[in-house]
Amino acid sequence: MEQRLQKILAEMGIASRRKAEELIIEGRVTVNGQIASIGMKADPNRDHIKLDRKLLTRPEKKVYLVFNKPRGVVTSLYDPEGRPTIKDFLKEIKSRVFPVGRLDYNSEGMLLITNDGDFAHAVLHPSKKILKTYLVKVKGILREEEIEKLRTGVKLGYVMTAPAKVSPVRKKFSNGVRKIRKTEHNSWLEMTIYEGKKRQIRRILENVGHPVLKLKRIRIDGLEIGELEPGTYRYLSAEELSKIKHEALDKNLKLKIQNKGIP
Repeated sequence: MEQRLQKILAEMGIASRRKAEELIIEGRVTVNGQIASIGMKADPNRDHIKLDRKLLTRPEKKVYLVFNKPRGVVTSLYDPEGRPTIKDFLKEIKSRVFPVGRLDYNSEGMLLITNDGDFAHAVLHPSKKILKTYLVKVKGILREEEIEKLRTGVKLGYVMTAPAKVSPVRKKFSNGVRKIRKTEHNSWLEMTIYEGKKRQIRRILENVGHPVLKLKRIRIDGLEIGELEPGTYRYLSAEELSKIKHEALDKNLKLKIQNKGIP
């Protein structure tokens, strides 16, 4: 059965649909020897589909990982500047996987990694409003009115950001009293957003006069990074995968998960 080419590439685990469109636009995909174009359809069981002159085959078993990206690592499989990439930490993964979304070079924390393009597309699509939570160290002590500005939305260029959930990180003492975790000049926040604008957390905090000193993603839609060490990964459990699949995918869309993320 014929399908749009970007959907076929996503199902084959090549890339998300958005990235697949970029591959097509760059002229790197051919169908039966013809350079593909956006909107072209093909039958993966009948047509010869090639990427960079290499014949693509049916998809591998699906892989779903949680990876703790260290600071100073590029969220990419290749970096022209020769910097460390997430691929350097995934050498034991035989499948061709890719990151779901990004964390910038100086940020750290939780990344989902998969070879399932449809899953990645669903998680990243703004309409799904998948929540992402960050632990942020900022310069200076935020006033309540500045926190309220973050909660109502900040204008970045010509665009207003969606409201963020913001709360000071509090330290619990043995007597049960909680105090705001801060130093003389800096403070910590926990921020939750669902948008994915480039460097969004850093930009909105700069907007209110408090540059980010440290940024770590700790949660995606209720999935926790937990005690995972920087530079290490684990497979999503069947329960975790079921949860995020339920949140990210339309109820009438059945995601074909062959191994439920378990090695």
